[in-house]
Amino acid sequence: MTAPDTAATPRLTPGATPADAPGRLGALGPVGLVLAGGISVQFGGALAVTLMPRAGALGVVALRLLVAAVVLLVVCRPRLRGHSRTDWGTVVVFGVTLAAMNGLFYQALDRIPLGAAVTLEVLGPLTLSVVVSRRALNLVWAGLALVGVFLLSGGGGGGGGFGGDLDPAGVAFALGAGVMWAAYIVFSARTGRRFPKADGLALAMAVGALLFLPLGLAESGAKLADPVTLGLGAAVAMLSSVLPYTLELLALRRLPASTFAILMSLEPAIAATAGFLILDQALTTTQAAAIALVVAASMGAVRTQVGRAKTAVPEA
Repeated sequence: MTAPDTAATPRLTPGATPADAPGRLGALGPVGLVLAGGISVQFGGALAVTLMPRAGALGVVALRLLVAAVVLLVVCRPRLRGHSRTDWGTVVVFGVTLAAMNGLFYQALDRIPLGAAVTLEVLGPLTLSVVVSRRALNLVWAGLALVGVFLLSGGGGGGGGFGGDLDPAGVAFALGAGVMWAAYIVFSARTGRRFPKADGLALAMAVGALLFLPLGLAESGAKLADPVTLGLGAAVAMLSSVLPYTLELLALRRLPASTFAILMSLEPAIAATAGFLILDQALTTTQAAAIALVVAASMGAVRTQVGRAKTAVPEA
């Protein structure tokens, strides 16, 4: 999903305009990069679910953030001097938001299927897009998303609802992660304007890792030092953070931000596929229809906002 004035920080912050806007044929490469990033994220999430019995949800988050922070700090080598107090305050809030988003989402994954969790989470960016757009048409997309959530909650009589297969706490955690996702977009933009390249992201990841490491140790203790657990945790970090961030950063250099945002709207469908293939989390027809409605609503909201930007007339 997209929000106004977002920076070119990768992963779910597609509002920046890339330096080179390619033609349709030239965009095929970047599109593939974005889709590969989305597949990496969701299959990383599926791997994280298989790791939770060994390390716990908080332990998995701690490992993911720690490994991702180390890799990004080594690669980016962000400059620590020359930043104002406001700069540091922004990156700290960004790190707290990033940690909260991951923590809440992994708590959701511990309770409800991957596809359902991502579908509920995406309501955060969708709501942000509708609010900032201020167009009546976006109310239609919001209504379509609500219908999808109603079906996903079992309102259509297909099962899998709040009183059925979906755990209420898991639903609440996923919705909370969605709120943090929207906040992530806002603070990622602010951080991107204050720090060059991906320096702000690397520093924010380090903040998130420092916040979550005590929680992970409290839940799992010495289990986090197990070589197999460390290896799987590193794999989750690479699949869910480092690899998609890199792929999407490369794609954003040549792909229009609107196209990027629409591709990101496919994440619930990718997540449902990953859940089915890796975790044997099958969907009912009603649940599949619900996810499709939320994906369509997300795409529609992005297209509406892009159309608004193209038709806006600058004030004299």
